[in-house]
This record gives sequence, C-alpha cells and structure tokens, in this order.
Amino acid sequence: MTKTSTESLAQHRLLPWSEDESFLITIDQLNDELFDYFSDKITIDPFLTRKLVSFQANKTRRYYRWYKYKEAFSADLIDYLLNKYPIKKGTILDPFAGSGTALFACSDLGYDSEGIELLPIGQQIIIANNIARTASKQKIVAVLEEWLDNKPWNKNGEIKRFEILRITKGAYPKETEFKIGRYLYEVHKETTVAKEILLLALLCILESISYTRKDGQYLRWDYRAGRSNGKSKFYKGKILSFDEAILDKLNEIIGDIKHTNIQREIFFHEQKRDKGKVTLLPGSCLDVLPHLKSNFYTGIITSPPYCNRYDYTRTYALEHAILGVDEKKLTYLRQAMLSCTVENKAKELIQINKDWRHAINICDNIQLLQNILTFLDIKRQKKELNNNGIVRMVRGYFYEMACVIQECYRILNTNGMMFMVNDNVRYAGIPISVDTILSKIAEDIGFNIKKILVLPQGKGNSSQQMGKHGRKSLRKCIYIWSKEK
Repeated sequence: MTKTSTESLAQHRLLPWSEDESFLITIDQLNDELFDYFSDKITIDPFLTRKLVSFQANKTRRYYRWYKYKEAFSADLIDYLLNKYPIKKGTILDPFAGSGTALFACSDLGYDSEGIELLPIGQQIIIANNIARTASKQKIVAVLEEWLDNKPWNKNGEIKRFEILRITKGAYPKETEFKIGRYLYEVHKETTVAKEILLLALLCILESISYTRKDGQYLRWDYRAGRSNGKSKFYKGKILSFDEAILDKLNEIIGDIKHTNIQREIFFHEQKRDKGKVTLLPGSCLDVLPHLKSNFYTGIITSPPYCNRYDYTRTYALEHAILGVDEKKLTYLRQAMLSCTVENKAKELIQINKDWRHAINICDNIQLLQNILTFLDIKRQKKELNNNGIVRMVRGYFYEMACVIQECYRILNTNGMMFMVNDNVRYAGIPISVDTILSKIAEDIGFNIKKILVLPQGKGNSSQQMGKHGRKSLRKCIYIWSKEK
C-alpha cells in the first residue's frame, strides 16, 4: 500500500463507515477526479460500433474472414482510424498482433508493418496469410483445387498423430479425429507454401467440427462429448463433418485468392497503392520490445489482452494441440502472456529490464490504482473474491502494461501516434477505469493524450457481477496518444 493509500484509509476510519465503504467512497472520488482530468479528451464517437471494434466486421472481408479470431478488431477500424488520424509513411507496430488484422490492414494502406505475437495460433494465421497475399497465387490456387478434387484425406494412408491435451481430450467424434490425422499427414508432404495455407484451413474449422465452443475464459463442452456426467445440457448446434467443413473452407480461400484484384470492400474511397511489407516478430512483447530500435516506428496500433480473466491458451487449445503445443509449453505460454488471467504469476519486471523502474514508480504513485489494489486485497482476505488470483492479475496487468507503454514511447518516432483498443472491467463491485488509468500512465511517461474515443454502446458485466452489484455499463474505448518530443 502506498503512503497516499494509507493516509486515505486513516482518514476514512475516523468516519462511521466500514472499511469497505470507506474504500468504495475513496475509489469513486478518485475515479471522478481522473475522469474530470481527461474530460476534454473523452469523446463519444458515434461511428464506432461493437461490430467495428470486434471480429464481426471482418466476416465479409477477403482473407480476414478465414479464421474467426474472436478477440480481433476489424480491418475497417484501421481504415477509419488512419483516415481520420493520418500517420506519416513508415513502419507501424502491433505489440499484440493476434491474427494480424492491423498488420495486413496497414500493409493494404501502403505501410510496412511489424507484429509481435506470442501464441502459436496467431503466428500461424499471420504466416499463412502473408504467404497467401505475396506468393504465387496461381500456384497456391492450383494446389488447393487439386486437394478439392482428390480429397487425399479420404484415401487409405498413414495418419499423423497430434497432441492431445487434458483440455482437448475427446474433443472430436472418432471419425473426425481420424480424418484430422490423415489430413495432417498429407499436408506435411506438400511444399512449404501450400503446407502453411492447408494447415491454416484446418485450424479454421476445428471449432465447427468439435464438441467445443470458445466461450470467453474457457472451452465450453457440448453434452454429446460425454464429459459432464449428465450435469451439463449445453447444446452448440450442428457439429459439421470434417469433409463439409474443410471443403467449404478451401473453397472460401480459393475464392478470396482468385478475386484479389477486385476493388477492396471498404466504406470510403481508396486509391490504388503499393502494399507494405508484413513482418512477424514471434515471442512475448515484454521480451521483444526492449530489443527494438528507438525512435523508429511512425505508429503503433494494438489491442492488448483485456484485464478480464480470458485465458487464450485455453480457448485456443484445440489449435495449439494441432500445432504441437504440449502441456509443458501450454503452461509456459500462459505465464509468458501479459497478466490477464488468474493463473498468471507475478513477473519480475526489473529482472527483464532494469529501465522499467520508471514505469513501475509511475504505477506506485497513481492513487486510484493503489486504492483499487488495496480494496481488492481486503476483499481477498475476507474471502469475498471468487478467485484469490484476481488481485495479482489486476496488479500485474497495470504494471506490465506500464512497461509496454514505456517501450512504445521509446520506439515511436517524434510525432508518432499510438492507438489502443481496450475495455474497462469490474471486480468486487468496483468499476476499474482501465482507460483513464492507462492514459495517466502514458501521460506520465511522456505521451500527449489526444483522445479517448468511447463507443456509444457500453459493455455489460458478467451475470455474476450483475447479480451481486446490479447492471452498470462499462466504457469500451480507443485511446489515441502521440509522442511530440
């Protein structure tokens, strides 16, 4: 607890309120003060919709629609932001590249782009998409059409075994599991270019041919999998056969590659331009960022994991098993991620980079953040949190994000711009204003806070939070920061 937090607590103990009520009052006051501090920057943008800042708008976009990466924002959002807030030509970075939407959208607009991505599923999507957009389209289409005609997975032959994780055991009907093995065996006989795209096609259909559905923090299992001992009646709907799913996906990919010369389906006029180079930087951004060149990037566009307990190593477990991730590596990936799950252990940030002391000191001195952490810890001690890891997660999230922001400031060129999509969250009944806290951290590091764009429609809470604390909308925002010196 900081000195400021201790003084606030001491003052409130003189009043006839409980310790919890005192902190709630203090947190509300500090929230209001920080909101008022940025009030001239916080703007509701009527153009922004949840569809635009999610994967939904990508469903009709060629290439982007192949893999339904549910945590992605849309390519249309990149078009909108760079049209409204132009960035000079150069290289744009996404420190949390995910499926690469920002990378390819920026490339389409003529920028070189680089993306840092930790998870193998994100890396594979980016690699395959990059090949599909830059390699010989005629040769790629020829191979895919041959697969459509011959269906080699249906012919007698060997199978390639793939990882079965504890969380993925029994995920497919037996016939489907066999066909996945046959498909993988045939894929690995192909040349590298075709192999990467055929492998992506398989990853794109896994959820639709399995008993599972991605559901935020975990994989949700259909009752037909027989894992629930009759306790769960969840029904995900039709489970596609392997053949109908893969044939449909291969046809979609072929169609998109064949029609790349058609004018892009965007909502404002765009002149023809040369595409920029896309580069993948595999690994954790906490490890990669400190090694990037200072004052190099003209822009940063990203959406980090939210502080919402979503565990992407679990939700993408089917894909990671196919990509050869075993239990040990899955555990490593979970800990290497930015702290956004209750299982993340505290990271030794100073050991990673001693220069991050500056960012850590800034967090130590943000009164609102320290009061939130103290309040959550009191709730933990009283056993009033549904998971003890929430306090560690929230603390890790802000301190690690502060280090990321410090690195982003260092590597941005003068007059460079940074765009970040993020959600506010709520724990133990208190709203956590991620937008204003991160913006204050960014300002203290040196950024100019130009805008905090707010979606007109707020984000709801979990059913558990609403049941205990009532319904209250949370802001979903896009932060726009600039480096001016």
